[in-house]
Amino acid sequence: MPTTQNEGMNASKIVKVENLSKTFGALKAVDNVSFEVYEGEIFGFLGPNGAGKTTTINMLTTLIKPSSGKAEVCGYDVFKHANEVRRSVGVVPQEYTADEDMTGINNILLCADLYGMPRSDSKIHAEELLELVELQDAAKRKVSTYSGGMRRRLELACGLINYPKLLFLDEPTLGLDVQTRTAVWRYIKTLKEDYHMTLFMTTHYLEEADSVCDRIAIIDHGHIIKTGSPEELKESVGGDVIVVSVKESEPDISSDIAQIKLVTSVRKNDSTYRIKAELGEEASPQITDLIRSKGLHVTKVSLTKPTLDEAYLEFTGRSLREEEVDKLQMFRQRVTMRRARS
Repeated sequence: MPTTQNEGMNASKIVKVENLSKTFGALKAVDNVSFEVYEGEIFGFLGPNGAGKTTTINMLTTLIKPSSGKAEVCGYDVFKHANEVRRSVGVVPQEYTADEDMTGINNILLCADLYGMPRSDSKIHAEELLELVELQDAAKRKVSTYSGGMRRRLELACGLINYPKLLFLDEPTLGLDVQTRTAVWRYIKTLKEDYHMTLFMTTHYLEEADSVCDRIAIIDHGHIIKTGSPEELKESVGGDVIVVSVKESEPDISSDIAQIKLVTSVRKNDSTYRIKAELGEEASPQITDLIRSKGLHVTKVSLTKPTLDEAYLEFTGRSLREEEVDKLQMFRQRVTMRRARS
């Protein structure tokens, strides 16, 4: 069971970020963000491509320097104690980094060598990690023979080789099929529940954030819009959501709909009304009756209980599901280009 926000606040802070920003020329990729991550939780950044998720992780893992602000990771200042931060964390990047001409186990051992770990320790640990991610039977195969899901699991094992206190996962299931994505979720939950690890992950998948994360920060255009547990974010929508499409775009009868007793808010976009209401099942027929009484023609009615997508729409003004399609298309184009160059 995910921890609630109040439970998490009783734990110590393993990440503390205050007014952190990063600019690239005229572009402000991350704009004055502040948040905390508590020990033992799975904390998620939820947002579309270009929201600032990867840039934030790159600052916290000392790959790039912040333009301004403060950040502490595992008790170390990312400016002053970069080496200590790197030794304390593990990173699973968005891109595949394993050497395709090497075997799975040799890739893990190479990562251990970069941390300065003795082979007497790293070899045993590498075998344990291969078992954890269910790659022990493929340990001596070249990575070029691995499927996409196997490569992602290998990246996870590489990120764990240095016994990190905190593991960063940047879009850990990007481009994976649903079955493989679910398996990766299981490994992530195992790291928290069985190994008591803290995890900081970025994602644009709503189901992933809802299923895996204890707390989520919705990030958009470099700003953190809202932070809370999945349930808190969904509850903040403030009722059931009724979407009514009508044939005519005029007149605007939002004020009339708002007078219905169970309705709490109305937003009109072209010829569609997005209505929040208590007891949506009861409010919905009242709304359609009112619309028809005004001489308008209802073409579609939908009723949904609060979801993360509704919460994202509430806070940012657009649906994240539309962004998911663009992200997957971009990923496929990137893979195609990489293959064409090889």
